[in-house]
Amino acid sequence: MACAGPAGGRQRVSMQEHMAIDVSPGPIQPIHLISDYFPHFYPFLEPVLCAPDPQVAPAIHSAPQLQPNPEPEGDSDDSTALGTLEFTLLFDVDNSTLHCTAHRAKGLKPPASGSVDTYVKANLLPGSSKASQLRTRTVRGTRGPVWEETLTYHGFTHQDAGRKTLRLCVCEDSRLRRRRRAPPLGELRVPLRKLVPNRARSFDICLEKRRLTKRPKSLDTARGMSLYEEEEMEAEVSGEERGRILLSLCYSSQRGGLLVGVLRCAHLAPMDANGYSDPFVRLFLHPSSGKKSKYKTSVRRKTLNPEFNEEFFYAGHREELAQKALLVSVWDYDLGTADDFIGGVQLSSRASGERLRHWRECLGRSDRRLELWHLLDSVPPQLGD
Repeated sequence: MACAGPAGGRQRVSMQEHMAIDVSPGPIQPIHLISDYFPHFYPFLEPVLCAPDPQVAPAIHSAPQLQPNPEPEGDSDDSTALGTLEFTLLFDVDNSTLHCTAHRAKGLKPPASGSVDTYVKANLLPGSSKASQLRTRTVRGTRGPVWEETLTYHGFTHQDAGRKTLRLCVCEDSRLRRRRRAPPLGELRVPLRKLVPNRARSFDICLEKRRLTKRPKSLDTARGMSLYEEEEMEAEVSGEERGRILLSLCYSSQRGGLLVGVLRCAHLAPMDANGYSDPFVRLFLHPSSGKKSKYKTSVRRKTLNPEFNEEFFYAGHREELAQKALLVSVWDYDLGTADDFIGGVQLSSRASGERLRHWRECLGRSDRRLELWHLLDSVPPQLGD
């Protein structure tokens, strides 16, 4: 391009100079979204900038729909996932016993794959966990164990049936495989008030998860102590009862005196740090009339349900014995220190309830043995009473 210069000559202007001087950009065009220049892979949206490829489109439309994640199997509320337990209960009123026969378990779900070694553990709630704890033998290497074993609770009364609950746990015996102690595979609870005396009742119940309860604040003092514990531990702390003792009384007309039999104790309170006691029984006929007024049984080591089956004799006429009192006390033996008192009971004509009836019926009839369970008092019997 040429133009007139100041001297009348023509001056050449380059195209670059012309474009710099006379530029008409025209209307401003909208720019694309910045996201259009970066590919995003949305399975439910089609591309915006280009037409979909017929070979790719079917794959996009056939993408699976998102589904909410199902709840893990371990947190399911379906209790049948833990298996079932078959057992039979019998309340024998005549012998004051509760029989629990563990038959079999089905469909157990151990935490680890493979076989499992299991046993059944029973507890009466409320009450001391170790005092009422019984267990079957261990059946190895199966998820459907068969025990066919009977666990017996002695000293079980109508009062116990009305207020106690039987807790059954299916546990893994980790000692046989040198593992750490694992929680129960499942548990169940049966209110014993549903039992009909002297009539066996069979159960086939689904196992549930172990129930935990918050530890009382009075015990939450040790560093590192768990805030939760098994529910029956609260009853152990409360000291609901000291236990019970089975005594037999018989006035022998041939020997001319009273035969006292110490048969067994049940559900004694634990006095040692290991959760057990070393119990023995002391007998004292008051007021005493000779050297043979005090007796003591042998010591049973590390048990809360000792069996003694020992018998003692007090000479005297029936009328003379009726004016006296028989003091029975249960103690925990401690080597080198004073023995700990567990509980006691007093039988005399000044007693009441079952204690009075036991004493009167014994002295009222000769040569007839009468056995009866008695609850232990937490206070030692007083000689002045």
